[in-house]
Amino acid sequence: MKDRSGLLKRLELKEYPQPEVWSLRHPILLCHGFGAIGSLVKPSPLHDPCMWMREHGLWAFAPNIVPYAPIEVRARSWARIITELSQRHSIAKFNVIAHSMGGLDMRYALAHLGIEEKIASLTTIATPHKGTYLADFVRSTPEVLSERIGDIVDWFADNVYIKERNDAFGSVEQLTRTYVQEHFNPSTSEPTNIPLFSYSAAVGKGTNDPLNPVFLFQNNLIHEKEGPNDSFVSVESAKWGEHLGTIRLSHLNQINVQVGTKEAKKRYLEFWTGLVQQLKSRGL
Repeated sequence: MKDRSGLLKRLELKEYPQPEVWSLRHPILLCHGFGAIGSLVKPSPLHDPCMWMREHGLWAFAPNIVPYAPIEVRARSWARIITELSQRHSIAKFNVIAHSMGGLDMRYALAHLGIEEKIASLTTIATPHKGTYLADFVRSTPEVLSERIGDIVDWFADNVYIKERNDAFGSVEQLTRTYVQEHFNPSTSEPTNIPLFSYSAAVGKGTNDPLNPVFLFQNNLIHEKEGPNDSFVSVESAKWGEHLGTIRLSHLNQINVQVGTKEAKKRYLEFWTGLVQQLKSRGL
C-alpha cells in the first residue's frame, strides 16, 4: 500500500469528510460596507463568509441594508436588524464583524442608538477609522460630474434596495479624512465594556502581493498619501481598538467578491478561520 498511485490517494476516503464543527458563545452578525458591488454577484456582500460559517455549525447572519447612505441612516438599519434578529431567534448578544464602512456604522450605533447590551464584541475589517484619501479624491472631482455620477448610482441603488433612499454623494463625504477625524471620531464615544478588535489589509504598492490592475490607480493614489493599503483603506486608518494584524488581501478579496488567485482564496479562508478562532479563544 506504500506505492499507491496519485489517483488512489485522491480517492482515499476521509474518516470525517464533513466540515469541522465550531462553536462560539454568541451568534455572528456580519455588517457590510459602502456600495452595492457585492450584491450584483452575491445575495449580500458578506454572503460567502456567512455561509462558510454556517457550514461549520455557527449561527451567522449577513443581511443587506441601504448600500449608499449616511452613517447615521445605515446605523439605524443595523440597530433595527439587531432588534429583529434578537426577538426572532431569542438571541441575547451578537459578535459583530463589520467590513469597511460597516465598522463606522456600528461605532455610531453603539455610541448613539443604545444597542450596547446586545453586542458581545465588535471586530472591524479594513474600516476607515481615520477616513480614506480615496473619498477625498472622489470629492475633489468637478461638482457637476460627481453629482451626475451620484445621481446614476443612487438611481441604480434605489432600484435594487427599495426600503431606504440612497445618497452616494453624501455618504462619500462621510468617508473623507476630514469628516471622520474632525467630526465623526470626536462625537462617537467608544464603549468601555465591549471588546473592540480590528484588522487592516495591504496589497499592491509597498507589498509583495499582487493586485487586480483595475485597482492599481487608486492603490497608488492612497499609498502616496497614507502608505500601504488594500486599494480602498490604508493600514493606518484601519487600526482601531486591539489591532489583530494586517492581512494580505484586497478590499474585495476579503469578502470573496473579487475574482482572485488560488492563493488569495486560500488566504481568504485562512483569515476568516483565524478570526473565528480568536473569538473562540476569548470566550466570545
